[in-house]
Amino acid sequence: MSDEPGSHAVVGCLVSGGQTGVDRAALDVAISLGIPCGGWCPRGRRAEGGPIPHHYPLQETPTSSYPQRTAWNVRDSDGTLVLTRGVPKGGTALTVSLARRAGKPVCVVDLDERPSPAEVAEWIDREEVQTLNVAGPREGEAPGIHDEAMAFLRRSLSLPGG
Repeated sequence: MSDEPGSHAVVGCLVSGGQTGVDRAALDVAISLGIPCGGWCPRGRRAEGGPIPHHYPLQETPTSSYPQRTAWNVRDSDGTLVLTRGVPKGGTALTVSLARRAGKPVCVVDLDERPSPAEVAEWIDREEVQTLNVAGPREGEAPGIHDEAMAFLRRSLSLPGG
């Protein structure tokens, strides 16, 4: 598996809200693999621990509301991958609900269950997801999830689809 741009990513674009934890892990992996990325973040680049750094190519929503950012990233994607530990709650559960309500494919992966990166790559291919929204808990809610999500996403997005 290569960290060079142009690796065999199974998506054309990745979007995320830029929050600490899973959101930033997704953007970090996309940047390292050369996958175009972006998404919506709250006005003022609001996030846990302070403003989202500007090297993440995000657009600000008109309000500082997390739910608006979440809804717009679901709206602007073809499918949503949620990485979590256990049952989604809070904003992560809202993401799942909004994706289902919009009739968009959603894949919830519990990182505690030793998930298969190949199954995620196959889901992306089967659902024909070109713009992938990635979401999950923030670092303050799930310490260490950034690094765990990065490792899983790096493996998942470096595989060709099924």
